[in-house]
Amino acid sequence: MEKKKAFFKKMVLLAAVTMLVVVSPWGSHVVHAKNPIIFADFGWDSAQVHNRIAAFIIEHGLGYPVSYVQGETIMLNTALIEARGNQAPNVNMETWTENWQDLYYKGEKLGQDPSSDKGFIWLGANFPNSVQGFWVPTYVIKGDSARGIKPVAPDLKSVEDIKRYWELFKDPEDPSKGRFYSCIPGWSCALVNEKKIKVYGLDQYFNVMQPGSGPALAASMEAAYKRGKPWFGYYWAPTWVLGKLDMTMLEEPPYDQTVWDSTKACSYPAVKCDIIVHKNLPKWAPDVVAFLKNYETTLQLNNEFLAHMQDTKASTEATAVWWLKKYADKWKTWIPADVAAKVSAALQ
Repeated sequence: MEKKKAFFKKMVLLAAVTMLVVVSPWGSHVVHAKNPIIFADFGWDSAQVHNRIAAFIIEHGLGYPVSYVQGETIMLNTALIEARGNQAPNVNMETWTENWQDLYYKGEKLGQDPSSDKGFIWLGANFPNSVQGFWVPTYVIKGDSARGIKPVAPDLKSVEDIKRYWELFKDPEDPSKGRFYSCIPGWSCALVNEKKIKVYGLDQYFNVMQPGSGPALAASMEAAYKRGKPWFGYYWAPTWVLGKLDMTMLEEPPYDQTVWDSTKACSYPAVKCDIIVHKNLPKWAPDVVAFLKNYETTLQLNNEFLAHMQDTKASTEATAVWWLKKYADKWKTWIPADVAAKVSAALQ
């Protein structure tokens, strides 16, 4: 009987230890005794690379297990705010706040409500000066003598002007209209663009094409650019494609908060991509929160790692490691020296 009890205790202990073993995205088995840090893994590359840069430091330097929940803007931010289950994300490294403003306000208000366990807190900007808008290749306006391309729309400056040039962008499936490449279904910018197209009257001249993924949208721009063909659509920076291709963003009426809130008939607001976490994260991971408060990059750094990722066909994990090795002087200022030493050792 005593042998059975001893055997049972050993099995329980083994099961408990096994539950603490998490398969790391970096390919090693790491034993953790802390609650997991779960990242909102949006469908665009910059967010995924930031997640993995932060995750590498959090896992190897601070000793927390890490994981990622994939999805799109509204779904993941709602899950973070509502804390839906133990698999809900608790960190968002790239908010693009203005694209989900109503939900952001809700989450922010709940985060300040001491009677609620829902909501988020703001930890600061990941990077400033992000941009989004409607773009065409610059050679459409100015030509490209090196490639033998002549300007075909020399007076094109604004979303109003492009109505005169819609035939340059003919939709191959419906030549009676041009084609506008919009945002990805499920991304909040898709809804914003839908309103913009209608209020600007562009729906009379253009069909809206929604690619199924971020890479598909980038591929449509790159393919047209390589062939020297016109392309008209939505895009944002930081991205590798705008870092490598010479594109011009069309003018829209200046941003106005009242107009934006009502019709969206103005430029996208200047967006800071902030870092937010669930409001309870500081209670059980204060060292993670302290690190993320110090985490800060630039538009140039983002474009650089995205261009590297594209040129080398590297994974998001490999790109994060490349960046951590190249910019050790930067990320070491975000964390204590003993934590930095652990991260450095893991990078060897």
